[in-house]
Amino acid sequence: MAYDYDSGNIFAKILRGEIPNDTVLETGHSLAFNDIGPQAPVHVLVIPKGAYVNWDHFVIEASAEEIADFARAIHAVVEKLGLEPGSGGQGYRLIMNAGEAGLQEVPHLHAHILSGRPLGKLVAEG
Repeated sequence: MAYDYDSGNIFAKILRGEIPNDTVLETGHSLAFNDIGPQAPVHVLVIPKGAYVNWDHFVIEASAEEIADFARAIHAVVEKLGLEPGSGGQGYRLIMNAGEAGLQEVPHLHAHILSGRPLGKLVAEG
């Protein structure tokens, strides 16, 4: 399946340095930053630096190095913020939205790391 990447999206602009961000972590292939409209006390976004629309696009076209870096960047943020439940942290929710039904707002792959309070049900009924 072909994906058309919109290089004008907000995350592409952040990666080009056109829009500032509150960086939490940066690696060779990923960037993590605090969400400007947090939905929980902890709300960090992790994005790959490559031009990938969503998870499907990423796993089909990204290199093994990019995929590993993205996964490890997510873990590094969780570890840096002390959220690991296995190490005494309170835990977290990891969310990736894809497409219309997934309510993806920005057409650049991004993972939300949310924590800091009980987050309620995963999906609202209705």
